[in-house]
Amino acid sequence: MPTPIQENLVDRNQEYAADFKDGHLDLPPAKKYAVVTCMDARIDPASAFGISLGDAHVIRNAGGSSHEALRSLVISEQLLGTTEIVLIKHTGCGMLTFSNQDAHGVVAQNLGAEGEAELDGLDFLPFENLEQGVKDDVAFLKGSKAIPDFVSVSGWIYEVETGKVKPVL
Repeated sequence: MPTPIQENLVDRNQEYAADFKDGHLDLPPAKKYAVVTCMDARIDPASAFGISLGDAHVIRNAGGSSHEALRSLVISEQLLGTTEIVLIKHTGCGMLTFSNQDAHGVVAQNLGAEGEAELDGLDFLPFENLEQGVKDDVAFLKGSKAIPDFVSVSGWIYEVETGKVKPVL
């Protein structure tokens, strides 16, 4: 039996598909850039960052981590021709609120020893300072041999309270 979330997905998709006219878009992003941002539900990258369907790759993960996004970025650049990365972290990010030790403790408590063993050694990639987190992730990308020197990399902060972005790097 479908959950209410699944029912909503089907209903909304039927409405979307009824007027869908973008099936002709090319696989590579038209504007040749990738956005790395957080999975936070308060962020709508298309609306907040002016991304139309087909413009860019949007890579989302907890904290907008460049480390975690690297695989997708390499595919985006090497196979699909993107030449710019826009990294955007945000105010009020949950990744600012815990340490690796805290996260592993919650996993052990909630999932038991087997769940914790499966994640043994996993870095949850928390960070203590938002602006420094942006700088560190941009530095990681610029220093990575997997990201060519010609790729432009910038770092931004999105304010969930106002909807505004501000440049960091």
